[in-house]
Amino acid sequence: MRVPARIIATNALMSNMDSGVFDQITNVATLPGIINYAYAMPDAHWGYGFPIGGVAAFDRREGGVISPGGIGFDINCGMKLIRTSLTKGDVLPKIKQLVDELFALVPAGVGAQGSVKLTRSQFEEVMTGGLRWALEHGYATRQDLEHTEEYGTIRGADPAKVSNEAYKRGITQLGTLGSGNHYLEVQLTRKPDDADIAKRLGIFGDDQVVVMVHCGSRGFGHQIATDYLQVFDRVMRREGINVPDRELACAPFDSKEAEDYTAAMACAANMAFANRQVIINMIRRAFERVFGMAWENMEMEVVYDVAHNMAKLERYAVGGESRELIVHRKGATRAFGPSGDLPAVFKTTGQPVIIGGSMETGSYLLVGTDKAMSTTFGSTAHGSGRTMSRTRAKRIVRGEELVREMEKRGIIVRAASYSGVAEEAGMAYKDLNEVITAVHESGISKKVVGFRPIGNVKG
Repeated sequence: MRVPARIIATNALMSNMDSGVFDQITNVATLPGIINYAYAMPDAHWGYGFPIGGVAAFDRREGGVISPGGIGFDINCGMKLIRTSLTKGDVLPKIKQLVDELFALVPAGVGAQGSVKLTRSQFEEVMTGGLRWALEHGYATRQDLEHTEEYGTIRGADPAKVSNEAYKRGITQLGTLGSGNHYLEVQLTRKPDDADIAKRLGIFGDDQVVVMVHCGSRGFGHQIATDYLQVFDRVMRREGINVPDRELACAPFDSKEAEDYTAAMACAANMAFANRQVIINMIRRAFERVFGMAWENMEMEVVYDVAHNMAKLERYAVGGESRELIVHRKGATRAFGPSGDLPAVFKTTGQPVIIGGSMETGSYLLVGTDKAMSTTFGSTAHGSGRTMSRTRAKRIVRGEELVREMEKRGIIVRAASYSGVAEEAGMAYKDLNEVITAVHESGISKKVVGFRPIGNVKG
């Protein structure tokens, strides 16, 4: 180990953390150029290479590397939250109709294809433009861009670094949820923990209706990661880099292969930003159809869009000097405090942080802190984290029965498959409240308001 490993967790989370997390975060600490610590967030569980919930930063001046296993296959999988001016009383009488409309408009499930038809050159514009492309084509507003990490466009994207197989897998997937733990959820706010910050972020109290979307770059990002893991395996042999786990395949950040991967990763990240925004556009249309008014009149504004599978160049104080680091967040969320590089609108609050739970338990809105900037490279948790595999969950839970039980509890679910519902049962996830307690009490995020689900669309 070149640096120590640190796990941020409550006693309850720590006692139930799977052993794979300890092994994997230890392995991460052996990578070249790593700075300070290898971190595991409270939602951490076993993943490919890095644990999901892993954070590490590498100094490019000291032979720092980039590793696809520290980013994830679903590049820029992330969370997008929109608020509305509607309340529980407005929506509950129409919740079944609303969820049906959302399920009809937003393609979900394995192999789902979107309604946005693109030529190869148009798809390249999505890769390089991200939310700028969405704005130019009527899917986004300028406010949507301001309320998105990096304004929804990662610089340096180069479609020439993307394989033909990745093109084929991604070109039909714009505006699709996908499967697994991806979802679109209609939620009600709980009583805010910090009413002042909540109000500044557009949350006026409890029982306000919000909508959350969780998805990423789908098969496009997966193929890019697959392609470059094979490339990096060869680079390590050439550079004499030895790692304890082949899944940690990496390349010196200043190598040509790393530059190529970074350019391809940016393409996937921009596609993911555009993907979530096209879905938001469809959500707005669904609300218009069900409630008979323009989405602007329902104040359906984006609160924030944040990524949780990304590596980015960022500057941090290390040893008393500002240094440029390659920060990997794999199943972890950026959490810049008020002193971070943020639009003026978030300079007094810190960056919004969205932590999703299971479809049975709800989710949370927090804000980043300056302590996160000084301790965890501006990073925090991204969700509640799995406690069991999808295969095991499907052996225990019957999806059709769970859908009926959830409806009795006031949560309407529409899904592409019942097996997909079984995989995502609440029992398969950690206690969201413990995760929120861990990030709040450690000071790397600050609680603002929790949400409870009333309608869910799943793949």
